[in-house]
Amino acid sequence: MHTTFPTLDAWLAYCERLHPQNIALGLDRVREVAQRMGLQFDCPVITVAGTNGKGSTCAMLEAVALQSGYRPGVYTSPHLVHFEERCRVGGEIVAAEALLPHFEAVEQARVKDGAEVALTYFEFTTLAILRLMSQSRLDVAILEVGLGGRLDATNIIDADCAVITSIDLDHMELLGPDRESIGREKAGIMRAGRPVVVSDPVPPQSVIDHAAEIGADLWRFGKDFNYDGDKQQWGWAGRGRRYAGLAYPALRGANQLVNASGVLAAFEAIRSQLPVTAQAVRTGLAMVELPGRFQIIPGQPTLVLDVAHNPHSVAALTANLDAMGYFPTTHAVFGAMADKDWEPMLTKIAPLIDRWYFCDLPTARADSAAGLQAKLLELQAKAGIRKDVSMQTFANPQQALDAAVEACEAADRIVVFGSFYTVGGVLQNGTPRLSAKHLAH
Repeated sequence: MHTTFPTLDAWLAYCERLHPQNIALGLDRVREVAQRMGLQFDCPVITVAGTNGKGSTCAMLEAVALQSGYRPGVYTSPHLVHFEERCRVGGEIVAAEALLPHFEAVEQARVKDGAEVALTYFEFTTLAILRLMSQSRLDVAILEVGLGGRLDATNIIDADCAVITSIDLDHMELLGPDRESIGREKAGIMRAGRPVVVSDPVPPQSVIDHAAEIGADLWRFGKDFNYDGDKQQWGWAGRGRRYAGLAYPALRGANQLVNASGVLAAFEAIRSQLPVTAQAVRTGLAMVELPGRFQIIPGQPTLVLDVAHNPHSVAALTANLDAMGYFPTTHAVFGAMADKDWEPMLTKIAPLIDRWYFCDLPTARADSAAGLQAKLLELQAKAGIRKDVSMQTFANPQQALDAAVEACEAADRIVVFGSFYTVGGVLQNGTPRLSAKHLAH
């Protein structure tokens, strides 16, 4: 008798409870359940790995595919507010109810004939979403790798094209102590004889070596494709194709041109399977949306939401904030996981922040607001970074944002960053629209 539940929340709670201890790493268990389900894709598959830029890359791939008249399916993780955000079909987030039969199918396959297979929460939920996508009559499936690449549950699918975005230090306890080790894990999504687009301008040697070892068709940024641009527009050139006079991607930030370049290389690499028009490229990049990636919310004060949660992405956030121009006061709502390399993150962004609002997050992995505040105080004492800042702690991101809004003038700026949980915490009731106190009367 297999287990079944009437709601998505109940299934997710069940997946949390399964949480197997001392589980064997590797894809054998996930592959076994996938085979029992007969899981397969009848359309081209693009898999996207990397430390930063994966979500933006997936969103741009999806936007261009939509503008070309295709029906794309996208799997990304984690989510900001609702689990079902992890899957989009034809540009729309799937309904929670639509996922139920696929959770049921995974559970049936998992316990089939009494030969029970242990799955983690991520593996179970990934299989459910992959099954939904495989049955959705897609023209292209776009899969964001959760962690690493080689051992990630998405890697049971043989991608027609792999994309590896920027590689930096994150999740080092699982992926290794340096960029070379981390690159080796990410390179695991490559397939022999198939294209792999590496959009990191300075990739680890391990990535290049692995492509050569297995005979993948390596597309390197700066060698097989490149971009140039001025303040008004940019252009891209790849193997045998060019785009000139492109509008900047709707996703803000200097790093997005590198991501967009990788997207155009991926479409070029599988052009025989999935041709896209120049117009679709123009319109898709100009219209792409992705919450929480240097997302500037209109209103007063200015509100910036960014899921930046490692040194590389916080450095990009800092550069993007710097380029925004002058604000009398910048307020920061910050919550982060305890295992993050917080010292370079805080050192980089601290010079721009006048007031800190540290917050607790609803997960055991998170550092406490008081812990984060202590770390900044320690850094101030040690590294001589600015001391003329106010600091407060709060029980959750929404309370921290409310306090920041209360303290703000209309011309100020608030930045919410540090984790998906931090940004998700201020999006629980929809996108906040701020109006400064003296404007509201």
